[in-house]
Order: sequence, then C-alpha cells, then structure tokens
Amino acid sequence: MKKLPLIEKDGWLEPFAPALESTYTEYADLLDEINDTSDGIVNFAGNHLFFGLHPYNDGWVFREWAPNAEKIYIVGDFSNWKPQESFRLQKKDHGIWEIYLSGSTLKHQDYFKLFVEWDTGSGFRIPAYANRVIQDPSTLLFSAQVWCPDRAFQWNDHNFHPDFKHPLIYEAHVGMAHEEERVGTFKEFTEDILPRIQKAGYNVVQLMAIQEHPYYGSFGYHVSNFFAPSSRFGTPEELKSLINRAHEMGMAVIMDIVHSHAVKNEEEGLSRFDGTLDQYFYPGERGFHPAWDSRCFDYGKKEVMMFLLSNCRYWIDEYHFDGFRFDGVTSMLYTHHGLEKAFTSYHDYFDGSRDQNALVYLMLANHLIHKIKPGAITIAEEMSGYPGTGAPPEDGGLGFNFRLSMGVPDFWIKLIKEFPDEDWNMGTIFHELTQHRPEERTISYAESHDQALVGDKTIIFRLADKEMYDFMSKDKPSLIIDRAIALHKIIRLVTITTANGGYLNFMGNEFGHPEWIDFPRAGNNWSYKYARRQWHLADDKTLKYEWLGAFDQAMVRTVNEENILSPLPVYLNLANESDKILVFNRGNFLMVFNFHPTRSFPDYGIPVAPGKYKIILNSDRPEFGGFDRIDQQQLYFAQPVGENPRNGYQLKLYLPNRTGLVLKKIPTPSVH
Repeated sequence: MKKLPLIEKDGWLEPFAPALESTYTEYADLLDEINDTSDGIVNFAGNHLFFGLHPYNDGWVFREWAPNAEKIYIVGDFSNWKPQESFRLQKKDHGIWEIYLSGSTLKHQDYFKLFVEWDTGSGFRIPAYANRVIQDPSTLLFSAQVWCPDRAFQWNDHNFHPDFKHPLIYEAHVGMAHEEERVGTFKEFTEDILPRIQKAGYNVVQLMAIQEHPYYGSFGYHVSNFFAPSSRFGTPEELKSLINRAHEMGMAVIMDIVHSHAVKNEEEGLSRFDGTLDQYFYPGERGFHPAWDSRCFDYGKKEVMMFLLSNCRYWIDEYHFDGFRFDGVTSMLYTHHGLEKAFTSYHDYFDGSRDQNALVYLMLANHLIHKIKPGAITIAEEMSGYPGTGAPPEDGGLGFNFRLSMGVPDFWIKLIKEFPDEDWNMGTIFHELTQHRPEERTISYAESHDQALVGDKTIIFRLADKEMYDFMSKDKPSLIIDRAIALHKIIRLVTITTANGGYLNFMGNEFGHPEWIDFPRAGNNWSYKYARRQWHLADDKTLKYEWLGAFDQAMVRTVNEENILSPLPVYLNLANESDKILVFNRGNFLMVFNFHPTRSFPDYGIPVAPGKYKIILNSDRPEFGGFDRIDQQQLYFAQPVGENPRNGYQLKLYLPNRTGLVLKKIPTPSVH
C-alpha cells in the first residue's frame, strides 16, 4: 500500500509501519463493508433508531439485543412488576428480541424495566438504549421511564455555526455548579451559569457527567445508561434548552463522553445483561478494568461498535452537542491501559500492547462525528502521546481535532510542590508548555477538575493554603497571598499563550476557587460542602477573588480578539535562569514574564524584530491585584544592540517581579 502520510511526516515511525498500516487497512475495509461512499457509516450508527422503545402506529415497539437470553419480559405497573406471558418478547434472528404493545400499555413518564431469564438465572435489567432513567428516592433502585412528550422540543439554533478560531473551553459540572449544598439542575445552569461563562469570554462549554451514572460521586465516569442524560439534573428538554441557549449566546457545547469503560453494576448497567459477562465486554480478565473497578468494552465485536457509534450520533442528533471530549483514551489504546507504563520511546507504543479494536473504533467514531457535523470538536484525553492521535484517519491517525496536554497541569503541580520559586527553570517551563507532536493540536490547561479532586488542591490553594481563610479581603495585606495571586495569573497566562490550539479551565478556577472538590460519600457524611461553587467569592468586590476573575476575563478576551492562538509557531526569545526572565513570541505578539520572586529590572534588554510595540495585557494592573508599576500607555521602540543594526534589535522594558506582559507589534504605515 502507499505509505501513510503520518509515516511520511515522521520518519521515526518507519519501523512500525506494518502495525500502523494494519490498523488503517482494518479501518478502511470496514468503511468499504458498510458502503461509506454514501451515508453508510451514518446508517451503521443508527441502532438507537431501531432498538429501545419507539412509538409505532397507535402503540409501541420495543427491541433489545440479548443473544444469550432465553426469555425477556417487559414489566411495569401494567404487569404488577412481574413477568407475564402477554408481555414476553419474541426472539428474532441475531439475538434480537421484539414486542409490539398497545398504546394503552404505556404512556409518557411511565416506568418500566426488563426481566431477563437465562439458563442459570434471571434478573431485572434496564434497556440498553433507554433514553430516560430515574432513581426511586426510597428504594434507590433505577427504572427506565417512557419519555415521549406530546410536543417535540423546538430548537432555534439551526443557524448556529461556531465562528471561533480556537476553542477556549469552560469545563463544567451541572450538579456542582450551584452555590447551595445540593445537586444543581440544567435549568439553573442555563439561567445562572451560562451568563457567567459568556461574560468570562469562553466560547466552548464542556459538560461533565451527562450520561446516567448510579453513583453521583463517580463524577459521571461510571456510566450505566449511555443514551440517558442524568435525570438528577432535570429532564431531557431542560438539557436541550441549556444547549439551545448556549448556541443563542454564541457558545458551542461539547460533552464528556465515556466509551473507555462502563459501570460493573448489573441491574442498572450493561454488565451480565443477558446472563453472560462478555455480551458487551471483553471475555475473561480483559473485560475488567484493574484500576477503575469497571467493565471494558469489546471494541472488536460489531454489535458493540454499532452501540458506541450510535451513541455518538445520538448525542449530536438528539441534543445538538457540538462534539466530545473522549474520556480515558489511553486506557482504550493499550491492553495494559497505560497503568504503570512509561512511554520513553516509540517502541513503547508498538510493543504488542495496542488494542487494535479500540484504535479502529476511535478512527470510525471520529470519521462518523465529523461526517454528521463537519465543524464538530473531538478531544482525546490521552496521556501517552500515541503517534497520530491528532492526525486524520485517512493519514493513518485516530482523527481527533485535539489532544489534552495532560502533562502541563502535572508539571505545574510538581513545580509548585517540589521547587522554591528561585529554582524554577525558565527553559524547562518553555519546553514543557510547547512540546507536542508535529501533526497534533493540543488543549493546554493549568488545572482541570482532576487537579482539585479529594486529596488534592487547586493551584491557588497550593500557593496560599490556610492564608486564604483570613487574608483574601482586599483590606488585609499578606505577602503569601500577593505571591499566590501573582503566580496564579502568570501561570495561566504563560499556559494559554504557549497553547497549540486551545485552552481549558474548570469552572471557578478562573477566580481562584479555594480548597478542593469532594462529592458526597460515606466518608464525609454525604456532604455537598465541597461539591458546589462559591460564586459569591468572585462577586464580592471586597475580596481578592474579584481580581483573579477580572484578570482571567481580560486574558481570555485578549487571546480571543487578537487571535494569539493562531497556528503560528512559538519561538523562544530569551530564557535567563538567573534573572528568571522568559520571553517568547508568536507572530506579532511578544510574551514577557518575570518569574523572579523579588527582583524587578529597569530597562531590561529583550531581543526582538525591529519595530514598535505596545502592551495589550499586563498582569500588574491594579484591577487585577497588581501594583501598577508599568506605564501601559507607553509605546516601545526596538533599538539596535550596540551601534551596528546587524547585531540585532532589542526592547528596553521595566519588568517588575512576578509579572506577565503581552505586547503587540504595531504595523508601520507604508510610505508611497
């Protein structure tokens, strides 16, 4: 076969060409098999239109795939919640079961389940394609609910097309977005949180924990019902209204989609659905995730692949999501799930541990998503740096638009925890923030929800710790808080301005949300104290949180309006380790940082291209909690180094300690 473009662009992959070509061939053969020259893959991903409960004539039709089942009954109030012969499904070919019901059997909002019998046992099950699942507050048991309102939701977002060049992502959890100690709702998020996100300047909302999950404290990562939005947040229409409103406000909405594993619960989830452990999951030990206490999908089984691809299509078609952040991609890619595995050379990616089934599935998923919605955003939560993650499938890649730069937040935490400020290495900071594979675009972030989960802390809390409880009032000076605020700002600014495509922030971290995240559980007496967002801290003009929020807003606006994250490369101008000065440029923008804890420098010489420059963002402004030590109105002219211009040009800048600046080169009018 012709050499894959991925290998042509990276000669180091040449020894591993057979492995990459084998994966690509399997992907291409599947596309041929399903006749994707037309809408083959879209139809292939249509299981949700066939399986599950659907109106049919004046009644209902229900279908399920359960090849090992011997009998299946639909049960509910109409059957006294017991299996009755008149509600037994008929077995068709290929393990498919079917029943037609009269219109009087079920109505909108009725509850129902399946009762499945197999050769060694039986049990209640929730349909695999259930689109609404409710937990009984008394028994805590889950049931499917008929969701078929008289009037379909009226969308008015048909003309919405994201017009931003780079995703600036606001990662959010609907349940913990409320200030009160309880579970927030879709409706409250729409009314209260979307305006905050819009004001903060972010153009993409990433919603976590949307797929139904039995245990709230799993943060949505132990999914039981893949086609059901979590009912604890509200109704399907209220989720649609949230997305519709975000689109009206000019923001795209993507969701955390969990196809890397599934909850091992049996009555609520897919495990042992038809009496076998390997209906949806790999057989034997491979079907169990050793670290996550969950089940691992068998991506090589066509019915499973169709189930997961249909899930991608469903969320786009039914809820108008604009893309997905795929959770746990590293776990999918390898049979060892990336656990205790160091990736230090290309051989580590191609040592026989790749899960080719998962690789092909991800290629198909990205191909499908972008065929349905060409402007969709797909992001891989992938930490091994697998070659081709961000390359198109036709090039031999997995097809993601972006890969999360997961090493960046880990780097910041290590730096803050293990090194005093005066030992921070400027060259290392620049290297860690700019390294990426040539074919991929990345989403950079200083911290996400991961960095604040129980047992860990937000960056601001690492920097300030207990001082935050007593010295965040603007009238209470504190050197510890001054340091925390200054570093919080420039850590974010250097992270976003080196980003190779996009940026992410978890809700509340933009204003320095204190402490950590901890969902209600037995160990904290089921408390919601740390599973909420204290917005009043940012709104209170007497508190220093307001400064951090104002800076983040200015930073995001500047990056967006000036298109600083354009695909232009980032060039290092200067990394002075003794002075702790880091300078780099991209296009007409110059980013200057003084990380020194105590020293400020007057007339510091910085190598630049000839021209004149102006400051467009300055972290030392008083409205950002700075000390107003720089005249921002001044224009700066590049001067020759020495008397000979051939020695290059430099800017002479006053650089206060712990300050970040963004300067823009001003075009010089041409003379005719």
